[in-house]
Amino acid sequence: MTGLCLFASTGLATADRIKDMASVAGVRSNALVGYGLVMGLAGTGDGGSKLTQQSMQSLISRLGLDTEPGDLDTKNVAAVMVTAEMPPFMKPGQVLDVTVSTAGRAKSLKGGTLLMTPLMGADGEVYAIAQGNLVVGGLGVEGGDGSSLVVNVPTVGRVPGGATIERMVETPFLEAEYLVLNLNRSDFSTASSVVDAVNEMFGDGVAVALDGTSVRVRAPADPAQRVSFMGLLENIEVQPAEAAAQVIVNARTGTVVIGGSVRVTPSAVSHGSLTVRVNEDFNVDQGASIVTNGDNVIVAPGEPVVTPDSAIEVTEDNSPAFIFDPGVNLSSLVDAINAVGASPADLVAILEALHRAGSLRAELIVI
Repeated sequence: MTGLCLFASTGLATADRIKDMASVAGVRSNALVGYGLVMGLAGTGDGGSKLTQQSMQSLISRLGLDTEPGDLDTKNVAAVMVTAEMPPFMKPGQVLDVTVSTAGRAKSLKGGTLLMTPLMGADGEVYAIAQGNLVVGGLGVEGGDGSSLVVNVPTVGRVPGGATIERMVETPFLEAEYLVLNLNRSDFSTASSVVDAVNEMFGDGVAVALDGTSVRVRAPADPAQRVSFMGLLENIEVQPAEAAAQVIVNARTGTVVIGGSVRVTPSAVSHGSLTVRVNEDFNVDQGASIVTNGDNVIVAPGEPVVTPDSAIEVTEDNSPAFIFDPGVNLSSLVDAINAVGASPADLVAILEALHRAGSLRAELIVI
């Protein structure tokens, strides 16, 4: 029997800060991406890749030299994709860490140097320039007979502080008349609680709930006061509403999470199993041939006779039954399921049957 891991979340809720349960619309990080070249590899580059040769030829031509792609040996060069995450409010001159990943046949980036690479945003504009020596945690070794050893991932590296911000991403934080708080988990009751807490701190009408996810907050007209205003706003504590009744089942791992709001209406469940075992065996008897010659009878050995011998055994375990009284709570449900020693498959079957019968007052989610 496979192991069963069952978690039961209680309904006790504690106050959370707004900064932990919501984010400000428009204040977010931005993904940057670029294509570049890594030089100085110890023969672990792309080799004769046409893409790398063309990239090298284009780079050299911009430096004032004239050459053909076929004249370039790129065994020490790798074509790479460079990615970075640009946090909000980053200003020109600040630096970012970048991740460098091979785009071709390079086997390792260890010891390489990333050449100047523009990093673009989703709008196609350049927001940062990356360059620097790579830090690679992986290792790859290949022998002459074709054997190889790879430790971690040598085709991905990082350049700490390798990108310099060239352009700031505009945000509506300083210009917008209102700030919008988006809850991490949509809930009408929680949104209403956030509105009440903010208005209690700053006065009536400052916060208005737009829907179950967004709360609009009137910001100070003076941009210089917005930072201190947000510092006060995000530290307001709010009592979140009780979560919706849900039962989450991972049928692959046997993990079951039951929310504290789950209830079961009056019902009875019988849990048992029937085991049938069939053992196949064969009886072998020596055959004989009888020959009569006058008064003499001769018995000669014949072909063996094989007779099937099947044994069928049926075992039925006791079927423990448990009854749920009206309004049974979470602890009773967990105790009853554990008492019968249900396996993950049995537990899923019980929960599905309760849900189908309408006795499980919760949303059943199988992942």
